[in-house]
Amino acid sequence: MSEQRLRQGRRGVQVRPFCERAQVKEKGYSLPLQRVLTDFGAEEAFGSATEKVYEHYGIELPASAVRAQTLAHARGIGAVAHDPPKRAAKTIITEIDGCMLPIVEPVSDPTVDRRKGKQLCWREARLCCARPKEQVDCVYGATFGSVKLAAMLWRQTACAAGLGSETWVHGLGDGAPWIVSNFEEQFGAGPGSRARYTVDFHHVSDYLAAAALVVAPDRNKHWLHEQQALLLDNQVESVLGMLERSLEAPHQKEAPVRSAHGYISERQQHMDYAAARAAGLPIGSGEVESGHRHVLQKRLKIAGAWWLERNAEAMLQLRTTRANKEWDKYWSGIMKN
Repeated sequence: MSEQRLRQGRRGVQVRPFCERAQVKEKGYSLPLQRVLTDFGAEEAFGSATEKVYEHYGIELPASAVRAQTLAHARGIGAVAHDPPKRAAKTIITEIDGCMLPIVEPVSDPTVDRRKGKQLCWREARLCCARPKEQVDCVYGATFGSVKLAAMLWRQTACAAGLGSETWVHGLGDGAPWIVSNFEEQFGAGPGSRARYTVDFHHVSDYLAAAALVVAPDRNKHWLHEQQALLLDNQVESVLGMLERSLEAPHQKEAPVRSAHGYISERQQHMDYAAARAAGLPIGSGEVESGHRHVLQKRLKIAGAWWLERNAEAMLQLRTTRANKEWDKYWSGIMKN
């Protein structure tokens, strides 16, 4: 259907009633259509998103239109702040972890064809999440920025989940030094603090499972369960003693027993599993690992997708804001303005 155009007098100004009523400029997109395009572009590859738009609304558009609208609103949506709860939480459970995402870097040499001169690499995005103990839904934050920036975002995410001066902070992660040090910097450490970091129990178990094949090859599963039971009872020294009896020679390259012993001995002060379980707190960092899959990787790691880092950073904000249920808040703000 062609648009009706009117003119005021024979040589007057052209009037476009539909565009004026829909509040859309020529060759532009109305806000409802922008929301539709961004909605599909946030979940699907841009080519697939155009098919969805046509299927549901009968509007035929190029993939570039979905891409442009999605990225434009992805950059704007990062400014939406999560509303913290009215009351501070008694206990916060918070986690952080990194995952690798595909990034393309164009070659800066002007003599090289930009369509061919591309470097593909993987860049670590850091995802953090936090939630009150009695709730299920997490508040998420993500960035490609530095470790310090990720640590500050971690703190902001915890505040959005209800962190207060009297809140107990239960941190979880895989025991990477950058995670432990930044947790202590952002939330406190030591006997007088109201924060404790716990190394992911399942990550420790992976090290023990590899060591079990060397220590007790004929009964490796039984041996592993014995060590796990000792860890859950806070008998870390006993586990280290079992490993010390079977340490490989220093020159041996593949040394799963030595690796397990080193990993546990360096982190044993963060293995108070008995206290965590007694308080009804988790000892595994499955929430942030699940977040990698359904918040980030579901869109940014689909087959064939490679991102410019600035676009990937914008999509991180779009995906986390949607996961934080701030989607309607963003569009309501645009409609008011």
